[in-house]
Amino acid sequence: MHAIKLLVLQRVPILRQLLLEEALLRADSSNWCIVNSGTSVPAIVMGISGKPQDLINVPAAQAEGIQIIKRFSGGGTVVTDEHTIFATVILQTAVLPSDVECYPRPLMRWSESLYSPVFSPYGHFNLQENDYCFGDVKFGGNAQAITKQRFLHHTSLLWDYHDNRMKLLKHPAKIPDYRADRDHLQFVCKLKDYVPDQQKLLSSIPAALEQAGMTVQEASIKEAEEALKRDYFKNTKLVDLASGMQLTADVHPSSGNIAPGKKRALHPFDI
Repeated sequence: MHAIKLLVLQRVPILRQLLLEEALLRADSSNWCIVNSGTSVPAIVMGISGKPQDLINVPAAQAEGIQIIKRFSGGGTVVTDEHTIFATVILQTAVLPSDVECYPRPLMRWSESLYSPVFSPYGHFNLQENDYCFGDVKFGGNAQAITKQRFLHHTSLLWDYHDNRMKLLKHPAKIPDYRADRDHLQFVCKLKDYVPDQQKLLSSIPAALEQAGMTVQEASIKEAEEALKRDYFKNTKLVDLASGMQLTADVHPSSGNIAPGKKRALHPFDI
């Protein structure tokens, strides 16, 4: 049995969570599961290679004043707010079953089996390409980051959402085959329409980890933020649409305050 530290959060800003996750992936050796119910600061979060002009309705996003983040992992773009549930596992590769290789597709299929006990009671849960779905409607998006001996798999779950914020996203040039020609609001669903009790859903995540052969140990954010004090490569950035700058950011381990770091001018084609 492998030990895994469980960190349960409430409305921690998604930028702070991403900065913490990157530190735990790159500068810590423990296994972690982080569950955060909502972000107090609404944000559009892009993958590491995302370009705002391709993915975001920039004028509308500027008018909304919504935060734009480029995270350190791959994957697509998601609008997050107080209704988004974030679930992340950060593991040593040794935790994986012997028949699961530490590559994106095998990890994605493994994650489907990990979360099946959580979501299957509420509908036909299945993995459609990189998305968690009931049937052919999406309720969860996934992204990954893989290092030599560790990997991270994080998920944003749409418990609820504001339709007007979803319209801040453009129809991407590359879409999953199962989406077909549906617009964003036709191909996503709200978990609250399928799951009657959010707390019961969240409490089933530790049980799923145990079922997968891990021993769950509760942890504090103070313990997790020890990783922020260490040296490691940082690649989570804020994007300023108005100035065309990307800003690195740092979390102060004791206060949790986020301070801007180095600025870098975006390539003209990035915005």
